[in-house]
Amino acid sequence: DDQSQPAAGADAVQRMITQEKVDFILGPYTSGVTMAVAPILEKYKVPMITGSAESPKIWRQKFKYTFGDIPAVDLTGSSPLATLASMNPKPTKIAIIGVNDTFSQATAEAFREAAKKNGMDVVKYDIVPPGTDFTPIISAIKALNPDILAVGGHEKEHMEVIKAAKSLDFIPKAFLMHYGITTPDFTKNLGKDADYVIGAAVWTPDMNFKDPLFGDTKAYLEKSKARWGSTPDYTEAASTAAGEVFEAALAKVGAKPPLSEKDREGLVTALEQIQVDTFYGPIKFATDGNWYHDNVGLTPLTIQLKGAEQLIVGPANLKKADLKYPVPGWKER
Repeated sequence: DDQSQPAAGADAVQRMITQEKVDFILGPYTSGVTMAVAPILEKYKVPMITGSAESPKIWRQKFKYTFGDIPAVDLTGSSPLATLASMNPKPTKIAIIGVNDTFSQATAEAFREAAKKNGMDVVKYDIVPPGTDFTPIISAIKALNPDILAVGGHEKEHMEVIKAAKSLDFIPKAFLMHYGITTPDFTKNLGKDADYVIGAAVWTPDMNFKDPLFGDTKAYLEKSKARWGSTPDYTEAASTAAGEVFEAALAKVGAKPPLSEKDREGLVTALEQIQVDTFYGPIKFATDGNWYHDNVGLTPLTIQLKGAEQLIVGPANLKKADLKYPVPGWKER
C-alpha cells in the first residue's frame, strides 16, 4: 500500500526488487506514484504494467520498462467535449478546475485543449491544491454562467464539487468529470445528485469482449462481483487485464519465474509486440511517439451516469443512449 505517496511507492518497489527479487510488477494506482517508480524499474531492468495511471507525462518520458493498460487522459479526455460539441444548441462556455496532482492537472489540461479545439470559450481555468474548499470557487464560477463545469480530480474532489454546487443552487448544463465518477462510492454517497454527470472511459460493464481466461466480459463481471461485492470500474478491469497481458507475454517468451535479466529483456520485447484480446478489450502498446508503451488499442468513450449505470452516450457509432443535455435542475430529479 503506497498510500498514493510517491516516496512510499518508490520505497516499496526498491524493496520488492532488491530484497524480494520480483521478476515483474503490477503497477501502482496513481500517476504520481508511477512517475516515482518508473526510474527504479529502469535502473534494475524490471518490467511493469500499470492498470490505472493515465497522465501523458509518463509516456512522454519513454520509460523502457513501464507499460500501461489505460490510454492517457489526453487521448480519452477529448471524447466528452466532442460529444458535447455535437449538441444543439452547442455549449459555448466552459469553466475548468484541476487539482494540483499529476493525473488531475493533466486531465484539466486535456479538457482545456479539447474545449478550444471544439470552439468553446474557457471562461475560467484554475489549478487548486489538494484539500481546497470548493465553495468560493464554485460561487465565482456561478457568476460566469458557463454551460459546462469540468473538473480534473478524483472521486473525493468530484463529490465535493457536486455538493458545493448544490449548496449554491448552481446547475450548469453539464458537469464533466473524469476518474472517480465510476467508483461505487460516487453514486452511493451522492444518490440522485450523481445523475447526469458526464465522464470519459474506455470500458464499461456492459461491453462485450471475448476473453481466453474468463470467457467474456459478462463472466468476468460475475466473478469480480462475487469476489468483491461491487461492480468493477474501468481501472479495476484494466488492472485485472494487466495480469492477463503478462501471462500472454510470458507464454510468448517461454519463460517461467525466476527470470534472468535476459528473460526480462525478452519479456519487454514480447510486450512491445503483443496484442491481447481480453474482456477489457484489445491491448496493444505503442512503441514510439507521445504514448510510448501506453495502450492504444481502445476507443475512448463518453459516459453519462444514471442511477448506478454508466451509459455510453458517445461517440455516435458506439453510443447506447442519448446524452441528456442540458441536465435537470437539483429539484427536478
